[in-house]
Amino acid sequence: MGVAGKPLPSHAHSHAQDPDPGAAQTSATPAAAAPGDERVRRESWFGHLLGRPEFAAISGAVLVFAVFAIGAGGSGMFDLDGVMNWSQVAAYLGILAVGACLLMIAGEFDLSIGSMIGFAGMMVAIPTMYFHWPIALSILFAFAGCIALGALNGYLVMRTRLPSFIVTLAFLFILRGLTLALSIMFADRTIVSGVGDVAKADYVTNLLFHGTAFKGLFVALAHLGIGKMLDNGQPLVPGVPKVILWWFALVAVGAFVLAKTRYGNWILAVGGDSNAAKNVGVPVKRVKISLFMLTAFCSCLFAVLQVCDIGSAAADRGLQKEFEAIIAAVIGGTLLTGGYGSVIGAAFGALIFGVVQIGITYTNIDSDWFRVFLGMMLLIAVLFNHYVRRRVAQS
Repeated sequence: MGVAGKPLPSHAHSHAQDPDPGAAQTSATPAAAAPGDERVRRESWFGHLLGRPEFAAISGAVLVFAVFAIGAGGSGMFDLDGVMNWSQVAAYLGILAVGACLLMIAGEFDLSIGSMIGFAGMMVAIPTMYFHWPIALSILFAFAGCIALGALNGYLVMRTRLPSFIVTLAFLFILRGLTLALSIMFADRTIVSGVGDVAKADYVTNLLFHGTAFKGLFVALAHLGIGKMLDNGQPLVPGVPKVILWWFALVAVGAFVLAKTRYGNWILAVGGDSNAAKNVGVPVKRVKISLFMLTAFCSCLFAVLQVCDIGSAAADRGLQKEFEAIIAAVIGGTLLTGGYGSVIGAAFGALIFGVVQIGITYTNIDSDWFRVFLGMMLLIAVLFNHYVRRRVAQS
């Protein structure tokens, strides 16, 4: 059996049953050595690179960095504080892009990502501030609730066989409405404040989700002149925001799972042809439901980090983030039809997003052009992915 469970070709069977191994070897040698054999084709290094799903995103990131290095090189954009600004924006989106990318490779969409962020934020803030739960317990409650909702999303898609676009669109409105209703019911407004101080006081929450890491290193860098120093002797950049560390960790795990594990092969197989994958023993329903749970986990992680960082939860948080996550995945080389994509590419797509969104503020360009650029990047990425798909199909 092969990787996809296909039977051996007929010529392989005939060789295996040949009573004279020497004759089989002799007959196979000329075919293997034939210089004009169309089954053996050498591909140039550029052609191989062009076929990688993340190639367009990496190339786009290099181009974007070059443009801003020329247009905003002396504005402080590439100083340590500037780097942390656009890296933090990229990291927040990158966390969502990991889940969205893997789900899209499996051939499904989750449009409830943005609404899940606002809902998860309220699941952390309301029990903490109004029921006086320990914030660590509220965070566990939010993760459990969001993952359960993700499982429900996936179950409904698998059970009803409705397009995931429709099912998750319904949850987009349901969760946004619940978030608004709960915030008004408990806080009489759409913002619940005061969570940041509670998060800072809790050891586990502060360690995992609040503030920055490697503070001692950044103090040393500031004394060496790498980074600005405040009047009180503290560095302007106190450390690496925790969201960046979470982003790197998720990208590393997601890329490893997709490229090196059987589960990653299942994701690609399910997105390529779910019926064929099911026929060779891939648990299609389980794979897809688990990926809906992953996107919900990523949304909740986004919300927890944001609530701990900003110190409040708001009913309008996560607005349109579902589309931004899909855009990052598509820019990163993920096909809208499934079966092809890259977590590394999605990470670079999020990086492009962060660099452009923050980089525009360092230039004289009106920030309204950011959406225009984002739309153009999406269109170019879709066209490029379509070209690559046709090229792979013809090879």
